[in-house]
Amino acid sequence: MDDEIERLRSENRRLEAEVARLRERNAAHVRLPQEGQRTSGADVDLLFTAAEKTRMPQIVTDPNLPDNPIVFANRAFQVLCGYSAEELIGRNCRFLQGPDTDPSDIAKVRDAIAARRDVVVEILNYRRDGSTFRNELYVSPVFTPEGHLRYFFASQLDVTRFRTEEGMLAESEARYRTLFNALDAGFCVIELRFDADGRAVDYRFVEANPAFSRHTGLDDVVGKWVSEVVPDLERSWLDTYGKVALTGRAVRFESGVVALGRWFEVQALRIGDPVQHRVALLFNDVTDRQKAESVLRDTARDRTTERDLVWRASRDLLVVCGFDGLYRSVNPAWNGMLGWSAFELVRTSFSDYVHPEDKAAASVAFEQLRAGQVLDSLDVRMLTADGGYRWVSWNAIPQEDHFYAAGRDVTERRALEEQLRQSQKLEAVGQLTGGVAHDFNNLLTVIRSSTDLLKRPDLPEERRQRYIGAISDTVTRAAKLTGQLLAFARRQSLTPEVFDVGRSVASVADMVGTLTGARIRVVTDVAANRDGRGNEVPYLIDADPSQFDTALVNMAINARDAMDGEGRLDINVRRASAIPAVRAHPRVAGDLVAVTVRDTGTGIATADLDRIFEPFYTTKGVGQGTGLGLSQVFGFAKQSGGEVVVESTLGEGTTFTLYLPREVGRSVAAEDDGEPEPLADGHGTRVLVVEDNQEVGSFATQALRELGYETVWAMSAEEALTVLSASPRFDVVFSDVVMPGMNGIDMAREIRHRQAGLPVVLASGYSHVIAEQGTHGFPLLKKPYSVEDLSRTLRRAVNRAGAAGP
Repeated sequence: MDDEIERLRSENRRLEAEVARLRERNAAHVRLPQEGQRTSGADVDLLFTAAEKTRMPQIVTDPNLPDNPIVFANRAFQVLCGYSAEELIGRNCRFLQGPDTDPSDIAKVRDAIAARRDVVVEILNYRRDGSTFRNELYVSPVFTPEGHLRYFFASQLDVTRFRTEEGMLAESEARYRTLFNALDAGFCVIELRFDADGRAVDYRFVEANPAFSRHTGLDDVVGKWVSEVVPDLERSWLDTYGKVALTGRAVRFESGVVALGRWFEVQALRIGDPVQHRVALLFNDVTDRQKAESVLRDTARDRTTERDLVWRASRDLLVVCGFDGLYRSVNPAWNGMLGWSAFELVRTSFSDYVHPEDKAAASVAFEQLRAGQVLDSLDVRMLTADGGYRWVSWNAIPQEDHFYAAGRDVTERRALEEQLRQSQKLEAVGQLTGGVAHDFNNLLTVIRSSTDLLKRPDLPEERRQRYIGAISDTVTRAAKLTGQLLAFARRQSLTPEVFDVGRSVASVADMVGTLTGARIRVVTDVAANRDGRGNEVPYLIDADPSQFDTALVNMAINARDAMDGEGRLDINVRRASAIPAVRAHPRVAGDLVAVTVRDTGTGIATADLDRIFEPFYTTKGVGQGTGLGLSQVFGFAKQSGGEVVVESTLGEGTTFTLYLPREVGRSVAAEDDGEPEPLADGHGTRVLVVEDNQEVGSFATQALRELGYETVWAMSAEEALTVLSASPRFDVVFSDVVMPGMNGIDMAREIRHRQAGLPVVLASGYSHVIAEQGTHGFPLLKKPYSVEDLSRTLRRAVNRAGAAGP
């Protein structure tokens, strides 16, 4: 007990010390009246101490000093205005006023001070930080007992919050009324009445906006009961609103009022004190929408019936298929056309029923559909239940994660088209045969005439050399003609290597400029080609560079003739991501190099566009072209795994674009090792000649012997292998490609296996094996060849074999 008393005494002493400290701090902010000054009926110390302690802001001014300055400001006033006592004392109160202070309020204060009377005024003052506050000011004069004016005592009340709240309330009320009156939707507040069992029996309209009448057709409902306005209102309305008023759970629903002949969409929520049973209603008249939806439902039902009938009755294949390739739904026509039932097809894959050769085209079509493109006329062969195939032409439209497709049986149409194509092929063969016969007859005429003239006795040497030269030139032209024909047929023997298209175009451009003439401006543009790291890389392709140059020259010559010797020829090189759909072939994506040749010539008629690549077809005059230049371009593109596309507008010009697959990760082929050294007479190089043709074999062995070679002739690959097994003493094997039994390429591969160091040189004028598979790395001499070409090729092969070592 004693410990508790001691603790309380200690706490009391601490509090007394704190009071003393606070009095000392407050005294620093109180200016006492000067000597001789008195207050009315109170001790000065007591008056100012009391004013300092109150929470109401108060100041005292001295009208006996110049400009009636502030002589006292309590702590509450300092907090209110933000100024310290040192900043307030000695200044007139007017410095607290600002530009937005009402001059009439200032005048009231000024007049009261001048008349030495009390005044109450609400005035706008400014704090030290520039913010404003509404100040309800009470000013009273303080007189001495003798009746002399001693001070003006002013107390303040910050009414900013009250005025702000009043303004906000008024503004909110104004916004509510504006919204209330402007709402397009009907709005009202109702107050429900319940019976002793807590069941809603009626409700009164407390408020209703102008739109209420428009939506309901009811006027002047405020203050009236609904039983008066709509006597036959359905019981469900009262029950619904009663439940909202009692539970406070808002509802949203649609229902009709039979008595009004209208249908409403309603939102209802409780407002105010729950005991008031008031509910706010926001509603729209949706009678017209309900009627429209009813019509739509009826229409949808009718269309669903029609769709089902079409689905069942269609003779075309109808299918709903996911982008995963699985059938989701099929119509009965599948059973009639292909023999498959819906039970067998649904959840199986579309590709399972596509012919293996058509799967690639189907895969491309799927990618187009996944990309959101509409599919049009995709012809593929579909598997039938009995193991056969029928051609089906598909159209499809993508939708979210699936697509809708319709397929029509075009087997008979395809058969007719095939018959037409065969007929066209026969016509083309006839045209080709006639063209070949015409050109070769011309060439043979020159050869025959030259040989006849060479038989004449006592022929001068000069004429003899001229006729021999004519025969040689004619043979060269004949070889070029057959090369162009083989290029179109995609059966020429190519010598592919990796090379830079941009460099080839640049080197050929000078020659093209010479061919086109000075009045045609040739412009080349090789677009920058960069890899993933931003480094510039060449446009590499794997093709026959000489055939590429020939194709480029052929397109340039065609452009020159179309411009009649004057205009502009643009040759551009760029990368491409796909070969566009052309000549019934679908678009093919890939990494490609596109070489474009564009002229400003006369253009090509639409009717001729499909025929310009046919051999011997030309729109030029007699003697101006053979009609084989563009067919060579076509054949080279196809045999190199690419395509050629033409676009033309009459009177504006033509654009040819050659697409070739781009090579990635490979380097440019090494430069040729140059011309081999000439052989000395009687050098004795041993050659095994393999040729099944009697005349060619005899000529080759005789020609080689004339050049100092030692030759052995085998008339088949099998015989040649036997000779090599018996006497492996040869320096080189020279063989034809096309022979009965084992062909030259298979023989060369067998020799490589048996005698890896023995070089083999192949010769061919035409071979589908070479055209389709290449030479497998063996040197190739194209027929017809000259004796010089034969010797040069054999020497190069022997030199390379010798450099490679055993």
